[in-house]
Amino acid sequence: MSTARPDEDAERATPDSLLHTRTGTEVAPEDVVLAAGRDVTPASLEWARRKIETEGAAALDKLLP
Repeated sequence: MSTARPDEDAERATPDSLLHTRTGTEVAPEDVVLAAGRDVTPASLEWARRKIETEGAAALDKLLP
């Protein structure tokens, strides 16, 4: 059980400027499928490939909070 007060937890939270969704690497169709909460199937991978082709790396960013 934590004895920290809620305001102390907020001070320890990771600042938004340090949070990111990718490490700068290529976005894989599997990443987009999983981020969308879909099962990895040939159809969902094709959907993800098309999404990456039209949106680029932002395809993944748009799916993640």
